[in-house]
Amino acid sequence: MDNKNYKSGFVAIIGRPNVGKSTFMNRIIKEQIAITSPKAQTTRNKIQGIYTDDERQIIFLDTPGIHKPHNDLDQYMDKAAISALKEVDAVLFMTEAGEKSGPGDKFIIEELKKVKAPVFLVLNKIDLINPDDMAPQIDEYKDLMDFAEIIPISATNGNNIDDLIDTLTQHLPVGPQYYADDQITDHPEYFIVGELIREKILEDTRDEIPHSIAVVVESMNQRSEAGKLQVEANIYVERDSQKPIVIGRGGAMLKHIGIGSRIKIEHLLGEKINLKLWVRVKKNWRDDKAFLASAGYSMKDLKD
Repeated sequence: MDNKNYKSGFVAIIGRPNVGKSTFMNRIIKEQIAITSPKAQTTRNKIQGIYTDDERQIIFLDTPGIHKPHNDLDQYMDKAAISALKEVDAVLFMTEAGEKSGPGDKFIIEELKKVKAPVFLVLNKIDLINPDDMAPQIDEYKDLMDFAEIIPISATNGNNIDDLIDTLTQHLPVGPQYYADDQITDHPEYFIVGELIREKILEDTRDEIPHSIAVVVESMNQRSEAGKLQVEANIYVERDSQKPIVIGRGGAMLKHIGIGSRIKIEHLLGEKINLKLWVRVKKNWRDDKAFLASAGYSMKDLKD
């Protein structure tokens, strides 16, 4: 790399559930590496996305939305989000444009006050409001904390995304390019594949099912006689009564989930696949630390 002024750094995206963090990540990376859903608490892991151009490389950590924990999985998600603040060169605190701060925002701000890295307030979803409605919100947040910058954006439409990248770059150190030009995440493909399956389940199911679902990809290294990649995954639910809901009458729901997931996975991998899904019951898996670890959640963040 010949550019002596090349910038690089790690940036955490933090905020309450459903403010658009994953949509923002996917917009930046220009690929779907984080699942999105109108249902809260969609992201469960710190998803690392890598933005690279000739001037900079920015590694974004899309964190789970911080919320009141009710089980070990919830505690993991909160700890994963807060632990990201210790690892980064800057923080994007994302909130919804035009919305007053709530207890969750104030809790996050108290954590952000402990951070040495610059903190940016990002007001997302500006495409949904009148710009005049942001002024009181900006004044309120200025009273709560001294932010490095306040940047309104629309992650859905792309408004001000380039300005955010340029402003963020000014606060990053001169540094090396950590990842190859074409690498967009450090997560293995099987993790992203599992997340795409879970996203389809979130789209197709209601009530308690979405938060009771875990997806573990067991295999994606064999090929059929026709040369298609074989992808096999287990869908875990917490109760026996949930299993027939995911399978559906005559297997219709599971077939619909499989078809929708396969299309997204083939786009990700750039090849045709055979997708096999099984639905299994794992009682109270959200409170089972051993299962959470085997399903890909960091033991470091599961510790008390």
